[in-house]
Amino acid sequence: MSNLFAQFRRLIPGQPLLVGVVITASATEAVVELPGGARIAVRGTATVGASVFVRAGVIDADAPALSSAVIEV
Repeated sequence: MSNLFAQFRRLIPGQPLLVGVVITASATEAVVELPGGARIAVRGTATVGASVFVRAGVIDADAPALSSAVIEV
């Protein structure tokens, strides 16, 4: 029999994966602008103007430079 708590934890979603453009960057931190216009400070290295994936306040990887659309619901 499997652990019920472990099964429950798998049902809860993890940290969301966000995408944004680097506005400012230093050696260990960057400011990323999300598609909605919000800016967040994250840890990691990137170049200014690059698109990046961000999860839990850390730059995960470079994102492809694609056009995006924001749809308000």
